Amino acid sequence: MTILIIGLGSMGKRRVRNLQSLGGHEIIGLEPKEENRKETEEKYGIKTASDIKDIDLSLIDAIIISTPPDKHNEWIEFAIENLKPAFVEASVVLEGLEELNEKAKASKVLIAPSCTFKFHPALARIIEIVRSGKYGKVTNFNYHQGFYLPDWHPWEKVSDVYFGKKETSGAREMVAFELTWLTEAVGWPEAVKGFYGKTMDLGADIDDTYVIALKLKSGFGNLTIDTTARAPVRDLILNLEKAQILWNWDHPLIKLYDAETKTWQEIKISMDEATEGYNPNITESMYIDEVRAFMGAVQGKSPFPNTLEDDIKVLKILNEIESQKN
Repeated sequence: MTILIIGLGSMGKRRVRNLQSLGGHEIIGLEPKEENRKETEEKYGIKTASDIKDIDLSLIDAIIISTPPDKHNEWIEFAIENLKPAFVEASVVLEGLEELNEKAKASKVLIAPSCTFKFHPALARIIEIVRSGKYGKVTNFNYHQGFYLPDWHPWEKVSDVYFGKKETSGAREMVAFELTWLTEAVGWPEAVKGFYGKTMDLGADIDDTYVIALKLKSGFGNLTIDTTARAPVRDLILNLEKAQILWNWDHPLIKLYDAETKTWQEIKISMDEATEGYNPNITESMYIDEVRAFMGAVQGKSPFPNTLEDDIKVLKILNEIESQKN
């Protein structure tokens, strides 16, 4: 298959690597910045173009959209109009997405929104444990995810990158990113309340912290997202009627307390290495598995584990939080 990757920044290059790891695909890159095209051509040996007019779309079997989030929708629309199945990176812009979803369904075009952490081996196992029903219903959870935003792209000023913009800020993006897998585990919230705002100067006028309370069908949850944590953190405590789950991404295991046997189990998690320059806990296999799932969906082998409908529901939760006065 021939895959067009739109956007050759850090995520676009990662998707090139993912496809090359899978093998068997020809890759073409579309990128307006000459330095990104040149680097991609030299590192990965693929063809690139600066203008979509220079690409023969009749040769393209599928598209991967790796542009900044505020450009996603225009390329989703492009994919639908040209009847090309498309994978799109984590989104944070709701405006126009519902209309695009209707167009995609009417045209029967697959649009697969990113859900990378559903492929994280620890989180996939946690989702499996919770959804099995073996330990009863979720009663409550507390989850904290934090990064220091200037560390994301240390070679660029925060204000020059999409995550330094108000609508597409790093903290907003991570709220949606984490809710994508959390709702798979604990279900969709019936109500949300939250506080958010700017707590420190990160080099841009953006909100950097969200503290969110969720009312679940069977209990409650607390989600804290920040881009001010000097040491990266992902830490989960999840209580069920008959168990407790503990997970911290710095350790390759899940701790499970079984209330009936009154014993702790340590479930070992196999983690591969991260690509040089990335956080050691952000392993490449998640992204490879995600692209593999997209390619499988394009070929009709199995459905992709995320939909535009679910992305829209997540972004509506984010908008609901931001509509509340702090």
